[in-house]
Amino acid sequence: MILCATFSIVAFDPARQEWGVAVASKFLAAGAVVPWARAGAGAVATQSYANTRFGPEGLDRMAKGLSAEETLAHLLAADPEREKRQVGLVDRAGRAAAFTGAECLPWAGHRIGEGFCCQGNLLVDARTLEAMAETFVKTTGELADRLVAALLAGDRAGGDRRGRQSAAILVVREGGGYGGFNDRYMDLRVDDDPDPVAKLKDLVELHHLYFGTPRPEDQIPIDAALAREIQRLLRHVGLYTGEITGVYDEATRRALETLFGIENLEERWQPGDAIDRVAWEFLRRRFPLPEGDA
Repeated sequence: MILCATFSIVAFDPARQEWGVAVASKFLAAGAVVPWARAGAGAVATQSYANTRFGPEGLDRMAKGLSAEETLAHLLAADPEREKRQVGLVDRAGRAAAFTGAECLPWAGHRIGEGFCCQGNLLVDARTLEAMAETFVKTTGELADRLVAALLAGDRAGGDRRGRQSAAILVVREGGGYGGFNDRYMDLRVDDDPDPVAKLKDLVELHHLYFGTPRPEDQIPIDAALAREIQRLLRHVGLYTGEITGVYDEATRRALETLFGIENLEERWQPGDAIDRVAWEFLRRRFPLPEGDA
């Protein structure tokens, strides 16, 4: 049996009807073991000599209407090695429950709040969970942002006392997956990295870039100055061979649309004489103009 010492948070967002788990550990690919979630059912984090049956069995029971507490009691009663386990759950109504077995390696414990719980073992000390809970409560935005902010706060407050290796986030909502065909809105993993939680935060931001909905207030009118910068950038990447005129003409528009497609930014492409600010700022960072060509 392999020890999966780690710290995690499970939570529910009633406004968006999302359930999620974020986890970090000095353990290869903790995201393949710890996080489980299903839209309309709940979320589970199973760790510390993790019993991975807790994930699907817990979700099945909560999908049938059992509370997190009732589900937890059933899972533990059926496990003769429950004192080695640590588990956190949030049910479909946002009720949270957690368990830290007496044989979990210190420091080990959990914190339960409204709509979430944090749990960890083999931590530096209790400050990891305290930082996670405090940060989750005070952070605004969608569930994924709150989860990764809490995870980063816990990591910086101490985290796994053995060090860092992997991190992951799983967020589900009905129809939230790619194309609306499943519930996996966000499923990101950093399996082996010296600073995995920071890397995970970067991946969450990229997810927002590629799959987020462009906001009307982020549409920038393309005036002459911006058109010139766009033409310079397009020429720099080899997609535009015309003159730098400052006119957003058809050749410039076609070249820019091509670049959006190459960079998987189709969801942010807007026809007309405006450009999505989020996508444009990304492209400027991705393709910095040579000095003297700004």
